[in-house]
Amino acid sequence: MRPYTASGGRTRPGVALDLLSLVTATGVRPRGPLGAEHTLALRLCAGSAAVTVAEVAGQLRLPAVVVKVLLSDLMEHGAVMAQSPRYPGGGSFAADDQNLLRAVLDGLRKRL
Repeated sequence: MRPYTASGGRTRPGVALDLLSLVTATGVRPRGPLGAEHTLALRLCAGSAAVTVAEVAGQLRLPAVVVKVLLSDLMEHGAVMAQSPRYPGGGSFAADDQNLLRAVLDGLRKRL
């Protein structure tokens, strides 16, 4: 039930975020009260130069979609900003890039 309550029951963020989007705190304090998970997410974003959405989700132990909603809320308050991920070669990631997918698969096999 915690993920549902953390996002206020919402399943779609107001801002499109990628799992690899880099999020940083702006130093602006959010207007109005936010939930405990919002505060924790903001602290994680302020604690270093930049963190990815995936890192925030892992640290908070919440599903990525819930974290995207939380970060989207913080972006609307001006408390954080997000930068789109940069992929090798300067282009966007192509889901059918077999070389990259094979490298990821090989890396996962070595770890398991």
